[in-house]
Amino acid sequence: MKKAIVCLAFLWIPIFALAGENNKPIHVEVSGSGQPIIFIPGFTVPGEVWKPLVKRLEKNYECHVMTLAGFSTKAPIEFPWLPKINHAIEGYIQAENLEDVIVVGHSLGGTIATWLASRKESKVSQAIVVDALPATGALMFPNYDPDNLIYDSPYNKRQLQMDAEQFSMMAAGMAANMSLQKEHQEQIKQWILEADRETYVYGYTDYLKFDMREDLKHILIPVTIIAATLPYGKEMAGQTYKTQYANLKNYDLIFAEGAAHFIMLDKPDWFTSKIETLLSKG
Repeated sequence: MKKAIVCLAFLWIPIFALAGENNKPIHVEVSGSGQPIIFIPGFTVPGEVWKPLVKRLEKNYECHVMTLAGFSTKAPIEFPWLPKINHAIEGYIQAENLEDVIVVGHSLGGTIATWLASRKESKVSQAIVVDALPATGALMFPNYDPDNLIYDSPYNKRQLQMDAEQFSMMAAGMAANMSLQKEHQEQIKQWILEADRETYVYGYTDYLKFDMREDLKHILIPVTIIAATLPYGKEMAGQTYKTQYANLKNYDLIFAEGAAHFIMLDKPDWFTSKIETLLSKG
């Protein structure tokens, strides 16, 4: 009997460790060798969105592909969600002793990239920001004040109370504006549906509260912004980026003509070629 108890105890240790391993802010897959590149996806999006690009780059670069807690199959974490994500990525760079790091981020991931680049003693040497703004909330709310955005809001309560069919309809509506192709819209919708509901709701509140505009002044490394022209057109997109990035001393703005928010899905060959060109210059 004593022997059986001991065996059960040893079985319990790896199971418990495995649970702890899953319940963390970031999950990273590493491939390739060379200068390190960190790939940070957008909100609700798993790291697999970078897969075609990583396949091309891992021959010459060490690729660190992240998936954030609460998305895909990853367990949620305690709130506030986004500050834990940010500090976990910064801590990962330090723990892995990464130097001369390139960060490629889409949407929320691009905003996080600017946060990493703005930090004291940052190890980031180049940032490529894909259709991302430093303050998405400021674009959505005319009298933007992050302090007014709270978890316990009527909007958040409605989203948490939606049944599966209602939430699926909402996800489909959001996905329709993010890519031009039906198959990709369906994939984006599925990523939204796979996300932990509370992470989706409260994590998005964290995202809208996140305002990097003032801290852009601290970024001294090369930054490239790749911007979609749809659905609002190149002129409006250009004005938005100019306004939001006013405090960034030096950056290059490249437009992905005829692409919506998920540029890497709408124009995969163009996108991969553009990234390779930018890396070769760096």
